[in-house]
Amino acid sequence: MEDLKSRGRSKIDWASRHMPLLERLRDELKSEQPLAGHRVAMSIHLEAKTACLAILLRDAGAEVWVTGSNPLSTQDDVAAALAEHEGVVVHARHGVSETEYTEHLRQVLAPKPDLILDDGGDLVQLLHEMNESDMGEVLGGCEETTTGVARLAQRARQGALRFPMFAVNDARMKHLFDNRYGTGQSTWDGIMRSTNLLVAGKQVVVAGYGWCGRGIALRARGLGARVTVTEIDPVKAVEAWMDGFLVAPMREAIREADFLVTATGVNDIVTREDLRVAKDGLVMSNAGHFNVEINLNHLAEVATQQRDARHGIVEYTLADGRRLYVLAEGRLVNLALGDGHPVEIMDISFALQALTLCHVAGGASLPADLYPVPREIDDRVARMKLEDLGTSIDQLTEAQRRYAGLADDAEPAGKEECE
Repeated sequence: MEDLKSRGRSKIDWASRHMPLLERLRDELKSEQPLAGHRVAMSIHLEAKTACLAILLRDAGAEVWVTGSNPLSTQDDVAAALAEHEGVVVHARHGVSETEYTEHLRQVLAPKPDLILDDGGDLVQLLHEMNESDMGEVLGGCEETTTGVARLAQRARQGALRFPMFAVNDARMKHLFDNRYGTGQSTWDGIMRSTNLLVAGKQVVVAGYGWCGRGIALRARGLGARVTVTEIDPVKAVEAWMDGFLVAPMREAIREADFLVTATGVNDIVTREDLRVAKDGLVMSNAGHFNVEINLNHLAEVATQQRDARHGIVEYTLADGRRLYVLAEGRLVNLALGDGHPVEIMDISFALQALTLCHVAGGASLPADLYPVPREIDDRVARMKLEDLGTSIDQLTEAQRRYAGLADDAEPAGKEECE
């Protein structure tokens, strides 16, 4: 057990040394204690970088309860080391069943937290299934994934959201970097680490051209692959084409694919009809939050046998002898078979998370709804990152601001923003 904790401590120390934004915030928040008296419940991929975030929130004065947001992404050595920190309670273990996973969510909600930090929306979903008397007084929280924000937006449209939540995923300093560069690099890290196969010269299919899909496609091309994108949004499909990628329906693209990566947040992206025409040797993986994008039930139906081909890789043999492979049980390949996003990327995202939680804790009571991260937080993190990089930028003069008709909080006229 001590060896396990020792490995976890080493991982956390390594991550901490490469997260300058969190280190800078730690000095400030430890002094100001903006979360003193607050109870934070976290559902998140529990590895070294997220441990650094939990410790930061503890240092800011909060009592913190942590569980995993995916049964295969928890790293037991990190969980053991994090649990040693006073003020942080951990309920997580790698490879738990669905029942155990849900029970861990319930355990972090048992102390009736007033601040929520969610990854994928399962914690918020469970809270909304509880009686109001059991859930305590939730001031609000934040969600950092595309999938989780979509679930919150649907609940907010229905008028069913019980407390305010902030869409950290939609902050510019999150999705432009975490989703694109973080997912792009870590997805291929997980695939290459687990398969030990060459990517150069291969046919890669990327399902979905949101910010995650963009990053995955970009990195595949950088590794020398020929990339085809599948999409349902005609505008994104045109964008993928203009970015230099082929665009095709899944049923067509899968016939020639050597690697297939899903990143849509939607179920049944790969179904039995697709699998029946898939190329022999196809390696399939998922970079979306839930393990529903590749329909594994359909795959089991069309296969005559299956076996563990390698750690984290299941081989399915079809009646005609073709062999198809699935990585990480269709769960997040970058976390189940890798270490997740690069440390420096999560330094940015977790700075946003920490400052947003402090904003919720220190702000006036808000109606239950889904809110954007305040622009001053987004800009502050961006400027912190520029300072860390030793880089400065220009600023408009007052004359230029008057010419552009800018209010203090407005964007320059005609400036386009991404989603």
